[in-house]
Parts: sequence; C-alpha cells; structure tokens
Amino acid sequence: MIASVLKLNRADCKALEIKDAYSIHKVVYSLFPKQNHQVRDFLFSDKGGDWNGRQILILSARAPETPASGEIVSKEIPESFLQWDHYGFEVVVNPTERNGPSKTTKPVRGVENLRAWFLQKTPRWGFLVEPNSLQVSNICVQIFNKTEAEKHTHGSAKFIGRLKVIDRQAFVTSFNHGIGRAKGFGFGLLQIVPIQK
Repeated sequence: MIASVLKLNRADCKALEIKDAYSIHKVVYSLFPKQNHQVRDFLFSDKGGDWNGRQILILSARAPETPASGEIVSKEIPESFLQWDHYGFEVVVNPTERNGPSKTTKPVRGVENLRAWFLQKTPRWGFLVEPNSLQVSNICVQIFNKTEAEKHTHGSAKFIGRLKVIDRQAFVTSFNHGIGRAKGFGFGLLQIVPIQK
C-alpha cells in the first residue's frame, strides 16, 4: 500500500474549485483514473486546513497520478507496519445502523450512542479499543449537492484512541479497505501509529 499527502495551497484550492466534500471527492478521484471497470482501490481523509491551504491524506493500492494543482508526496508502507499489536488511531466515519427489515440505514446520534456503536463494531474490524482511551469529537453532518437535483447527506464523527489487534487478517483488511460506509467521500481511513507496550 502507498501513503500519500496531497498539499494544496490557497491558489490550488481556488483553481480546483474546492468548496465542499464533493469537490474534494472529485479532486482525489482524478488522481486514480478508472481502468476497465476497476473498483475503488484508495481511501482518503481531508485533514482540513486554514487560510493558506489544506492537506488530504490518501491510502492507495497504486501510485496516484500527478495532480493538476498542488503537490503530492508518496511513500510505500512496509508490511511490518501492520504487524504491531497496539496502535494509537484516529478515524472519521459515517456512523449508521440498519433500520430493521427494510435494510435502510439511519444515522447514529449522541456521544454515548456513538461510543457504544463504535465499540460494538471494532471486533469485526479486527481490533478492540481501550474504552478509557476512546474520544468522540467533530460530530457533524456533511451535506453537498452532486447535481442540482441530487443532494447527499452523511453523518460524521471522529474517533481517537488506542487499539489492540485481535484478528490480524481482519485488521489488515480494515486498514487497506477502510471501515464503515461512504468511504468514497472521505470516511473510513484508519490512521494509525504503532505503540510500544
């Protein structure tokens, strides 16, 4: 896997017409042109920025193309990086749950409900979270219009804490493919740092 940082200054943001989550989605997708019905093989997380610009983290199975504007820095992630037992983590997810037999989804609301939802999900993602380390923040709603008639709404929450790997294969899959829904719109990239216990 390849980790990249796309750095955009104020002029780049203006040239790329970055104004919402969908415009960021389009910029990142432009770095990975689709080939022969290829499925999405990258994740990204908008780290935001300030008056001077913004940074977008990208994890991908292939190298990104050179951006039309901005600078991209990439490096290969060694296999050993995913062999630790403990990590500090940060992830922004679109927290939803299935709504009974209709199989529609509904957003998870409230800090305690979000904590419970996340802690319940982690075993299937290959890890457990130290409950006392778990912080929930940046709870908001991402809204954008893909077209004038097509409005998208995603709930969003950031989770930060410490995790312990309990299923290496599931954990590697979660890292490589992301967790939760709406990954094509900047959710689910598991940002991790190994911790020596």
